[in-house]
Amino acid sequence: MALRDSIRIMVVDDMSTSRGLIIQALEELGIKKIDFCKDGASALRQLAANPVHLVISDYNMPGLDGLGLLKGIRENKTTQRMGFILVSGTATREIIEKGQSLGMNNFIKKPFTTDGMRKAIQAVVGAL
Repeated sequence: MALRDSIRIMVVDDMSTSRGLIIQALEELGIKKIDFCKDGASALRQLAANPVHLVISDYNMPGLDGLGLLKGIRENKTTQRMGFILVSGTATREIIEKGQSLGMNNFIKKPFTTDGMRKAIQAVVGAL
């Protein structure tokens, strides 16, 4: 069985359009087990109850932003080993360095292509 058939991914983005574009790219890659949350706080609760292999999260969200979500994931024993990819249109050095210090596995700059998404995911989890 190919990894794309079994991998479970959580997409976290407060904007329905951005969330839809990420989910569409994942579906184009043949990934079937996709869940989503609209904010970092609910994602953290859901991930603790039902862990996934990989989280793809927007950076800029109200309340708990993408880096806050990453910090919460890494602090919880149940979720600390999940892969984490941050997605943002503002790829500042500060955001990327803070993400790396918190244990971010990869970064995708908006706008992205499906191939760019595939490469970012494969760098974290292996060949799809």
